[in-house]
Amino acid sequence: MSIQRVCLTPWLQGVGGMASFQGRLAEGLRRRGIEVVYDLEVRPLGAVLVIGGTRRLDELWRARYKGIPVVQRLNGMNWLHRRRWTGVRHFVRAEYGNILLSFIRSRLASGIVYQSQFAKSWWERVYGLTRKPNCVVFNAVDLQVYTPEGLHDRPQDRYRLLMVEGSLGGGYELGLEWGVRLSERLQKSGFPVELVVAGRVSPALQAKWQHKAHIPLRFAGLVKAQDIPSMDRSAHLLFSADVHPACPNSVIEALACGLPVAGLATGALPEMVLDDAGAITPYGGDAWKLEPPDLDRLAQAAGVVLQNQERFRAGARRRAEAAFGLDKMIDGYLKAFEQVE
Repeated sequence: MSIQRVCLTPWLQGVGGMASFQGRLAEGLRRRGIEVVYDLEVRPLGAVLVIGGTRRLDELWRARYKGIPVVQRLNGMNWLHRRRWTGVRHFVRAEYGNILLSFIRSRLASGIVYQSQFAKSWWERVYGLTRKPNCVVFNAVDLQVYTPEGLHDRPQDRYRLLMVEGSLGGGYELGLEWGVRLSERLQKSGFPVELVVAGRVSPALQAKWQHKAHIPLRFAGLVKAQDIPSMDRSAHLLFSADVHPACPNSVIEALACGLPVAGLATGALPEMVLDDAGAITPYGGDAWKLEPPDLDRLAQAAGVVLQNQERFRAGARRRAEAAFGLDKMIDGYLKAFEQVE
């Protein structure tokens, strides 16, 4: 049966998918002639996609009762709050998010889309296998928008290391420390480096690292989506700072723009950054316990990328074209809908 209309549940901040994903998916579906709505009470519906979690459980149950396929898209789980104290409010919100996601997965979803093999294995390890149809579909970008071609201000007298994170708070402050320490190691190895950090960073955290860092450090703040491609093109290397990421959009965007990626081998990064697309090195300890990572080894690998920009920039783009195009993602979701019809 051909699907004519799909409902996307509004993403639930802290436990759901990213707004950028929702917009890209909606645009891709519309290009295929499929109407996209955001109201679970609209009829008829060909399928419902729950982007992570939603509090509208009664409406979701009614849709399932009416025989409408309900597919849940899952990334990872909230876990840093159990390793680093982030406050009572954040702890409760994170735990509630995990409970909500797992309830929808076990009771309401008729099919599951995981963002990566890592995310799939994580959910199955913690909450067990499910007999429901499930598959892995990477996030994606429009490769005509995120491209190496276009204006950039990549410096010629130094190397620009870029970090792009939604927020460096709530336990993710470690990522900024690692970005600074990695940059300092590169500088000591003879690479003149500056670190540019895009994303939400508290004034106190900015002030702390402006004082402590021994490399040029600039905070770009939140960057508009339309400005991401030019920012990626302006750098020499992206440092993906997240620990156990399910499928970070910043990595996909960078690869599509021909920006190589450096990171530690946790989460989905070993699946995403292959061959000459960048440098992914072993963590060097127990990442789940947030033991100190082996940044020396990562710095050595990152130095190779900086010295061979043409090779790695081409490799990054090839990887994006092979795995992270929008059409490939839309095909994956349409197949997931069809499996649960």
